[in-house]
Amino acid sequence: MASTKLRFTWKTLVMVLVGIIAFILYLFILRVDIPEIIIKIQSVNMPLYLLAALLVFVEMFLYALAWHSLLSFLSVKLSVLKSYLYVWYGNFMDIIIPAESISGEISRAYLITREQGNAVSGKVAASLVTHRLIGMSVGAATIGTGTIMLLMEPVNPLIFNLSVFVTAATIFFIVLLVILCAKINWTLKIIDRLIKIFGLISKGRWKSKLAKAREGVFKIIGTFHNSMKEYAHAPGVVLTSIVLTAFSWLSYLAICYLVFLALGFENPFLNMIGIIFVTQSITTAVKSIPIGIPFEVGLPEITMTALYVVLGIPFDVSATATILTRILSLWLKFFVGFAIQQWIEISAIKASLKAAKTDKG
Repeated sequence: MASTKLRFTWKTLVMVLVGIIAFILYLFILRVDIPEIIIKIQSVNMPLYLLAALLVFVEMFLYALAWHSLLSFLSVKLSVLKSYLYVWYGNFMDIIIPAESISGEISRAYLITREQGNAVSGKVAASLVTHRLIGMSVGAATIGTGTIMLLMEPVNPLIFNLSVFVTAATIFFIVLLVILCAKINWTLKIIDRLIKIFGLISKGRWKSKLAKAREGVFKIIGTFHNSMKEYAHAPGVVLTSIVLTAFSWLSYLAICYLVFLALGFENPFLNMIGIIFVTQSITTAVKSIPIGIPFEVGLPEITMTALYVVLGIPFDVSATATILTRILSLWLKFFVGFAIQQWIEISAIKASLKAAKTDKG
């Protein structure tokens, strides 16, 4: 049984510092009153902010339930508690590894197959892809709704065009994923060509290994496509996951709204909701870009602050709200995820040692 070992090198710390410095420079260049931001943070309404922190755990739980409903339908036995822990583990890997679009899903798939074997790989992959498609769809719907709400008043053309672009790009990738899920022959051809490329690179040295890998991958893909067909004929299951994912996303948006309330910032409710919908949807899309910076530091903060400002929120309030939101959505999730990741891996090592002793006995 393998365990995942994470090592924090000086390069990781340098990249994190680069992101933090980039955000601080951004504030300095635009002549933001940093002492004023510090004063605002010190005067935050703590009960409201703690409520926002509590919602982080609710958000993750609803997200885990959405995934668990998809797994259960395919008869993959995983408790709700383990689903919740694995989602935290995956989110932690998303933060650490600068390739958020896939690292969390790979981690969750690894954890289940490590425990239950490769026989469930295809089903697990199907649940993860479906979960990702649902999440992307909810995100596209959110940004569309937010844009419509903002159009009730004059809106910056840049924001409108950016919203349309992000929505269109999301829909494009959803359609592309659905096509690949539906067309098994296309997927098999892509895998076959990739294996041939690896064969050419190895100059025949990996021939037997690649042949064995090809057989295993094709078997997993077959199970994956059969599982996707089962989802297509079970709209109730998919709808349940959509509703849970939507409530998870709304919980996150509520966190952002509570941060503004904790700062004492007042704005018309519908306008504020529209601003948060659009800003967070675009920021989430930006975070999925694998720019190579662990901890997602720098670009998301700059994006969030800039969007809030363009949408009419004062700069010092925008920067403060961004910092407070990221403390919850990044750093709180990082430390909780780290603790869970360590506990899962230590438990796995103990189980492995116990099994080894039993075999020897």
